[in-house]
Amino acid sequence: MIRPIATEIGLFLTPFVLYAAFLLATRAGVVEPKSWTMRRIAGLVIASLVLMVGSFLVLAQFGGSPPGSTYVPAHIEGGKFVPQTTR
Repeated sequence: MIRPIATEIGLFLTPFVLYAAFLLATRAGVVEPKSWTMRRIAGLVIASLVLMVGSFLVLAQFGGSPPGSTYVPAHIEGGKFVPQTTR
């Protein structure tokens, strides 16, 4: 469960990190307030939310088992461990 949460947090922070890297590369001053206007922050938040919604849609479309499949949990069969599978 922690992996999807970490992925979404990473996707949310990506535009901010890229903008900070851009500011460092252009020597504009990362900590200067004029570099982080409210309009710029709003744009970065919108870009972050678009990335997160896109990842949710991709996960919903391509994640999980194929339709009509049956999940078989891990179990012991004949004294041997059999890992989980989807049939």
